[in-house]
Amino acid sequence: MHAFLDRILALPWATLTLDIAARMAVAALVFVGGWYASRLLLKVLVRVMTRTNVDPMLREFLRNLASGALFVVVIVATLDQLGVPMTSILAALGAAGLAVALALRDSLSNLAAGVMLILLKPFRAGDAITVGGAGAQQSGRVESLKLMHTVLVTADNSVLVLPNNLVASQPILNVSALPTRRLDLLVSIALRENVPKAIDVLVTTLQDDVRVLKDPSPQITVERLTDTAVEIALRPWVSTADYWSLRADLLQRIQSALAAAEIASAAPPKEFRLVRED
Repeated sequence: MHAFLDRILALPWATLTLDIAARMAVAALVFVGGWYASRLLLKVLVRVMTRTNVDPMLREFLRNLASGALFVVVIVATLDQLGVPMTSILAALGAAGLAVALALRDSLSNLAAGVMLILLKPFRAGDAITVGGAGAQQSGRVESLKLMHTVLVTADNSVLVLPNNLVASQPILNVSALPTRRLDLLVSIALRENVPKAIDVLVTTLQDDVRVLKDPSPQITVERLTDTAVEIALRPWVSTADYWSLRADLLQRIQSALAAAEIASAAPPKEFRLVRED
């Protein structure tokens, strides 16, 4: 029996088969071991970045980048164990990579823009931003920054995906960057009304709300006079987190306070048309 096995193993095809099987087994071990090792390294990387208070967007961006790089390393190591000539493959991949880079220059532009957004940090995850100029604005809360695109959640809870190149090349208005904001309101009262009395009512309304900051102090000024109205501008400072709720409450309270003081609001302008009778 042993002699029979020795004769089988002595055949060239048997040696070749065993060599191939051994290479495939080693390659499988390298792939599986490399895969689990890369997952472990990613977990360690995320844990270190979390403990060092790295920005969540930067943390996710670096995790995705490291994941792709580790996957390439595992694949190259596996092919090397299979006996694939890596020099010629890398040369071919380099030539193919150049062609792909030219074909996917927009995608590479988005990748480069994503890196710039990460480094410059014009916004963070959770910030409310507006991207674009007048007439082409996109607004929402920043959900995440991916390798190729930025994800926003709009006010109506829709998901808006913007290419990083578009975001980086457009004006970015970040209303969450600072802890306080100025709230601008415009109140119109009838031209015949007592302006100092109306201002006193508005001052009292602002002072009665604890969400209105004392420093900087609110500004109340007569903004403009028209043929039918006096326009009074209110500019209180508020916490960024209270901006929208305070704005809605102030509009309602101002209307009620002016009505209680018997101060009439300005009538809307009327449109006159000449009717031709034939």
